[in-house]
Amino acid sequence: MKSRFLLASLLAVAAAIAAAQSPKDTHDKHVYMIPMRDGVKLYTSVYVPKGAKSGPILLQRTPYSCRPYGEDSFPGSFRGSKKLQENDFIFAFQDVRGKFMSEGVFENMRPQLREYLSPHDVDESTDTYDTIEFLINKVPNNNGRVGLWGISYPGGYAALGAINSHPALKAASPQAPTSEWFIGDDFHHHGAFFLQDGFSFYSGGFGAKRPQPSPRSGPGTGWDMRGNAYKFFLEEGPISALTAKYMGDREKFWSQMMQHNTYDTFWQNRNVAKSMVGVKCAVLTVGGFFDAEDYWGPPNVYRYTEKQNPGIDNFIVLGPWFHGMWAGRGNGRLFGGQDFGMDTSQYYQEVVEWPFFRKYLLGYGEYDKEAHVFLSGSNEWRTFGAWPPAEAKKGRLSLLPNGGLAIGAGSGSGEVSFTTDPANPVPYQGGLNQRRTREYMIDDQRFAAERDDVLTFQSTALPETLTIVGPLTADLAVKMTGTDADFVVKLIDVFPAGSKGPNGEDYSGYQMLVRADVMRGKFRNSYSNPQPFVPGQVDRFQFELPDTGHTFKQGHKIMVQVQSSWFPLVNRNTNRFQNVYQATRGDFVKNTITLLLGGEQGSGIEYLRL
Repeated sequence: MKSRFLLASLLAVAAAIAAAQSPKDTHDKHVYMIPMRDGVKLYTSVYVPKGAKSGPILLQRTPYSCRPYGEDSFPGSFRGSKKLQENDFIFAFQDVRGKFMSEGVFENMRPQLREYLSPHDVDESTDTYDTIEFLINKVPNNNGRVGLWGISYPGGYAALGAINSHPALKAASPQAPTSEWFIGDDFHHHGAFFLQDGFSFYSGGFGAKRPQPSPRSGPGTGWDMRGNAYKFFLEEGPISALTAKYMGDREKFWSQMMQHNTYDTFWQNRNVAKSMVGVKCAVLTVGGFFDAEDYWGPPNVYRYTEKQNPGIDNFIVLGPWFHGMWAGRGNGRLFGGQDFGMDTSQYYQEVVEWPFFRKYLLGYGEYDKEAHVFLSGSNEWRTFGAWPPAEAKKGRLSLLPNGGLAIGAGSGSGEVSFTTDPANPVPYQGGLNQRRTREYMIDDQRFAAERDDVLTFQSTALPETLTIVGPLTADLAVKMTGTDADFVVKLIDVFPAGSKGPNGEDYSGYQMLVRADVMRGKFRNSYSNPQPFVPGQVDRFQFELPDTGHTFKQGHKIMVQVQSSWFPLVNRNTNRFQNVYQATRGDFVKNTITLLLGGEQGSGIEYLRL
């Protein structure tokens, strides 16, 4: 017994010592100013395991700083699976050009060049190529293999870095990659401007001018939402007033967004997904179904990479996560009042992330899961040979005149109207919020169902489970009194009586948001060539809601809500056909919108089911 106790004690002490070790104890740090082909030098910090014979390099390129700076300063830890550190992975971090300690000029979502007219032409893929070439020749104890990874903006750089891959680049993992800032990620969805995110991000100093490289970011714009973002943005007025009062010409990209109010070449040249060509390395794209920032990017980067680079190893993993949750920002079990029944973040790191990098950067083991997807509702991981699954079948939810919802074609026909008032827009979440929350992506929608300007359609209790996978398509037939409007469509899981929350709360009638998105109506036929609605005339159009993976369990009900504002998440539409960035306070008018329901011409949602 004593020997067992002693052994257990020694193991516990060893584990505690290992846990207490910081990168300063386990790694040597090297700092390089790496020259790019045009002469600009990029600041790069590299952490090499002490005593390692050789290991692969994991590179993250970031606009958010690769601090701490200096050869004697170390981070508190490295993210990702602990097995990466246990197997002598070398961690490298780089400030992209124009940011923090790197030279050059920063450009938001720098366009990917279609052709290189001179040897000095640069974009993010050439900067990555030149960085990798330097690292494999200069960093001690590397095995000649490099991986790219990153979350959000760094995830976008990981995708761009895979384009025209360097021969030493063997694996790239774009995670929640910024991909398309007009159609689906961050600052616009289907042309609708995400006001609170855009204002908070750019007034915070991200794009502030800098006279020279510096370890600190530029100053932001001072503002105080006084604990109530809804009231703040409503009282401040239209975007033109916010620009004049808080932005001016201090923030270049904000000004560019105001100037490019349609999907012109400015935005088209910044489409990361469509730029994914010449990819020769393996790619693992990671996304969260409840990511409030970049949930359009992951499935579309995966799809375009698959389509434009036949024959490469291309994978996707989608989980029940908020932005970056899989990387250890929480254990991945609880979010937004939902319990997913397991530590999904740890599962990802050990079952997905580690095997992927082990195979392609260490050269052994297997990873062959084309699509690895967590289904909320049933709380289970599933693997598929493609995404969306090839075996998925088409289905339709039909909106009915009596407020019902039919699975399949609906009988009867009719219409229902509501009036949207810009002076009293529908909030995106119940309660008071100062900053945009991540929980709104999965929250209870009963606050919205009580409003007269939100149309609600609900099915009867499901006799059997229904699992929906892949993208959804909102199919709307409308007429209105105005010449423009926004359309927000939400898919909701309604819990039955007796349901309990993670802590035993009464969840009877809880309306869990499964998926939602918005379309600015004038872009219904073309993002580049907007068109007004003709008052009183029926107009039919469709738009895509991002991918989901959710099981509606037996006894639950399915709900769809349709509304015309989502404030202050999305800026208010004036309900006039105009450039909303130039609108004044007097331009906002009420708009009565009529939705056609039932029959062959009625509105609904198209989906894929297992």
